[in-house]
Amino acid sequence: MSSHAANIATLRPLLAAQYDWAEQDLRRALDAVVADDAVFRLAHPFGDMTGPQDFHDQALAVLKKAWPDVERRDWLVMAGRDHHGADWVGCGGHFIGTFASPFLDIPPTGHLAHMRFHEFYRIENGQVAGYQALWDIPEVMMQANAWPLVPSLGREFCVPGPASGDGLVRTVRDEAASAASCGLIVDMLEHMKRHPREGGPEVMEMPRFWHPRMNWYGPAGIGTGRGIEGFRNWHQIPFLKAMPDRGSKVDQVTYHFFGDNDYVGVTGWPNMIQTISHDGWLGLPPLGKEITMRSLDFWRLENGVIRENWVLVDLLHMYDQIGVDVFARMREFNKARGMPMSQGDAA
Repeated sequence: MSSHAANIATLRPLLAAQYDWAEQDLRRALDAVVADDAVFRLAHPFGDMTGPQDFHDQALAVLKKAWPDVERRDWLVMAGRDHHGADWVGCGGHFIGTFASPFLDIPPTGHLAHMRFHEFYRIENGQVAGYQALWDIPEVMMQANAWPLVPSLGREFCVPGPASGDGLVRTVRDEAASAASCGLIVDMLEHMKRHPREGGPEVMEMPRFWHPRMNWYGPAGIGTGRGIEGFRNWHQIPFLKAMPDRGSKVDQVTYHFFGDNDYVGVTGWPNMIQTISHDGWLGLPPLGKEITMRSLDFWRLENGVIRENWVLVDLLHMYDQIGVDVFARMREFNKARGMPMSQGDAA
């Protein structure tokens, strides 16, 4: 068994324990797999936690209380070593369950709910030593009809797993192919950063890197785009109009890229620094405010080009940095739900 296959095997009990979600089994798996001093970094408003107990009590238990029959559905598990020598396991999937009680003050629907996750586990000596993850909390707000900000430009739906069907079971790892996949993604991103500083869209050479039928699965609040034009219209053009200095401060961030055959993952906390200016973004004015962004991505290559790209961005953290409390807005806009009627109203 390769070291990367061993790392995935190490993590399997923890992933499996979140399927049936028996509390005793989950706690046992956390204690067995996670180092006591492991730092868990999760999407806003969860923040940072240390050790398996805090992660359980401050994050997993919060979700379980709101969705009592919650279960985990992975559609991608991949592993590799980054350019800094660290070993990672990346997981993509959904939590699903009956939305029975409020979750972070999001009003329950009583119906099935889903929330996408991208998780990156750093493995050392057979244990989880670090964790960086995003839960798509805006996706839950939208299902509850409680999203208090602008509508998405892209399509909102329950994002699927890999079209190739090999997100969980793949051919034997090929180290050369894994490195080549990672190299292609890094090269693609370098070309993406050339626009608009070095010229128009043509300097990105997108047809060289992207399949014409590619899907860009963005986070809730941005949505999904189909094909290069869909990606550009529903995400890239508004993004670059608002933050044309994107990619100018890469020396101030740390990326963790790793490949696994046709799959590549990247995490960073943060991995983008830019200024909201010019046209503004997502309904926000051009504040001239520098922000950091956390983007956790997966790519799937097919015949040497990118066919699918799953992207989660911590939009709630971005809003928080510019003084917009999304949860306060949500509570204000939805405070009439469940409010008792007065006697006059009842009459």
